Amino acid sequence: MEVVNAIGRRKSAVARIYVSEGTGKITINKKDITEYFPSAILQYVVKQPLLELDCVEKYDIKVNLDGGGFTGQSQALRLAIARALVKINEEDKKALKVKGFLTRDSRTVERKKPGQPKARRRFQFSKR
Repeated sequence: MEVVNAIGRRKSAVARIYVSEGTGKITINKKDITEYFPSAILQYVVKQPLLELDCVEKYDIKVNLDGGGFTGQSQALRLAIARALVKINEEDKKALKVKGFLTRDSRTVERKKPGQPKARRRFQFSKR
């Protein structure tokens, strides 16, 4: 198997991944996953598509993560991994789609409007 690449986005985070056959090592920005995401919950979020297909120990994944916070980055990475797994084996698409791993979460921060302190918050009204 050659190297398969995919991209995942969430909020302002972008994950570019390169998947090859290996021992299950996930390297994010030249760091191990346990070092980059110390939280067990975020590590679980990243590995969800792999756990669903029982192939955690089957692929080595190299990741370039950019932008956003920890949660957005982990969810962008989950989408990228799911897309790469579908590229590798088309029959896995149905199982991943049912769980919602192939759906791009399009919610982003709303822009700030002029004459307001935030996107929707208005300055306090004073009658007198």
